[in-house]
Amino acid sequence: MQPSSGENVNQRIARISAHLDPPNLHMDNTASVSRLNCRAKGAAAGFRVAILGAAGGIGQPLAMLMKMNPLVSVLHLYDVVNTPGVTSDISHMDTGAVVRGFLGQQQLEEALTGVDFVIIPAGVPRKPGMTRDDLFNINAGIVRTLSEAIAKCCPNAIVNVISNPVNSTVPIAAEVFKKAGTFDPKKLLGVTMLDVVRANTFVAEVLGLDPRDVNVPVVGGHAGVTILPLLSQVKPPCSFTPKEVDYLTHRIQNGGTEVVEAKAGAGSATLSMAYAAVKFADACLRGLRGDASVVECAFVASQVTELPFFASKVRLGRIGVEEIYPLGPLNEYERAGLEKAKKELESSIQKGVSFVRK
Repeated sequence: MQPSSGENVNQRIARISAHLDPPNLHMDNTASVSRLNCRAKGAAAGFRVAILGAAGGIGQPLAMLMKMNPLVSVLHLYDVVNTPGVTSDISHMDTGAVVRGFLGQQQLEEALTGVDFVIIPAGVPRKPGMTRDDLFNINAGIVRTLSEAIAKCCPNAIVNVISNPVNSTVPIAAEVFKKAGTFDPKKLLGVTMLDVVRANTFVAEVLGLDPRDVNVPVVGGHAGVTILPLLSQVKPPCSFTPKEVDYLTHRIQNGGTEVVEAKAGAGSATLSMAYAAVKFADACLRGLRGDASVVECAFVASQVTELPFFASKVRLGRIGVEEIYPLGPLNEYERAGLEKAKKELESSIQKGVSFVRK
C-alpha cells in the first residue's frame, strides 16, 4: 500500500526541518509533522563537527565559516543561550553541511554524541585591564565541564581548545581526560593559530609582501611573553634589523591587547580568532582525511622542552598529531625569549593541572 500524499508531504517537511533543533525542542510525538533525526537530503560526505560556545563572539563567525567548509557534513552548534537563533540563521546558507542546534546543559551530551571533531571557543572574552590569568577563574570551570562531557560522549574526537587562557585550559582538559581514562595526547590541541596569523601579517607589512606568501613559526604558548615568533626561520628567508625584530616580536606578543584596547571595552579579538580557528580546523580535517604534509603550529603535550605542554610545529594526520617537530636553530634573541617563555608557561600549566587535581 502506497503512503498517502499527506504522509509524503509531512516526511519531506520533517526532513527539511530536521537540522534546526533536536526533536524535543519544538515538537512532540503527537504532532502531525515531527522533526526526523536524520541528515538533510543531499548533504555531502564529510566529518561531524561540534562547536561548544557557538553563540558567542568567536562562536558565531566560527560557525558561519565552518558551515562553508566542504569537509564538514554535520555541524552541531551548542551554547547555554541563543543557540536556536544562530542555528536558524546559519542553517539557511546553501552549503553542504547540515546544521543542528543544542541549547543548555541538558543537551550538551546530545550535541557531542557521535562527533569526530570538537572546537571549544566557550568562555568570557578579555576586557580592558584584564589579564589572561583573570580569565582563568571563569573559563577554567567551563572547560572542565565541557571536557567531562567530551570524555563521556566522544572520547575519540579531535579536540581544539580556543578558550583562554590556552596555556592553562589545555592542561585542564588533559587532566579531565586522564581522570576519565580517555586522554590521547595526539587528539588534544590548543589553538595558537592566531599568533601565526598575526605574525604572518605583521612580517608581511615590514617586508612588503602578501601575507599569504609568508610563514612564521610561532612557538611557546598563547599569552604575552610565552608567544615566541621565530623570525630567524621565516619563509621566504629574509633578514631583519635588531629594531625590526624587537618591534615585530612585541607586536605579535601583544596583538590581543592591541585589539582589546582598540575595541575600548566592546570585546576582544573575535573575528580574527574565528578566521584563525577555522584555518587550523581545516588543517586538522585535512589531516583526518589523510592529506599528506599538513603542518601547523599548536599547543600540545610535548617533549620538545622539559615542559609537559608546548606550542611548536606539528604534522597533522588521521590520528591527530602524528609528529612534533624540534625547534630548530635559534639565534641569541630567540634563546633568551625561550627561557622567558618557559618560566611563564610552567606556572600557567601547573595552574591548570592544580585546578582539576585540587
